Amino acid sequence: MSGLTHALLILAVVVLVVARQFRVQQISADRRWWIVPAVLVFLAVREPGLLDAPHRAGSAVLLGAELLIGVATGVGWAWTTRIWTDADGTVWSKSTKASVAVWIVGIVLRVGLFGLGVLLGVRQESSALLLALAATLLLRSGVLIRRVHSLGPADRGSRASGDGVTQPSGNVPRPSWKERV
Repeated sequence: MSGLTHALLILAVVVLVVARQFRVQQISADRRWWIVPAVLVFLAVREPGLLDAPHRAGSAVLLGAELLIGVATGVGWAWTTRIWTDADGTVWSKSTKASVAVWIVGIVLRVGLFGLGVLLGVRQESSALLLALAATLLLRSGVLIRRVHSLGPADRGSRASGDGVTQPSGNVPRPSWKERV
């Protein structure tokens, strides 16, 4: 896959994922949350050139830093996402303004890494960015699922159905319990 195709794929995934996360979404505990990151990893490692051959050590360090930024972004994004349950125990999420800050810091750090690579003369492929994006999505989903499982039974909607929680118009649940961020 060409660099332009990788860049367009990365942009499409980021726009899709980020846009979806700033709307109220139901969190399900199904086992499919790892599929998109797995596809991104497959696309990244199937192409040669993940490491720059003449600068293998520098390229590996930059790749490691890129992955660390991806992990930190995913974990930060997950912890800045608000989760709550409604009266029937359905778990919902929505990213917050702090999530935007996490994304901005992650992007600035990635641009800095790219600049460092240019200064060092290390050729960087978009495969490293695909791997970091996969790490971000995998960690964010994993941490959110873990946060959902750590909610106590009282927080998972074991309240009686007549506890005064109503659904506002537009099918957006009004939270009966919110975890503070």
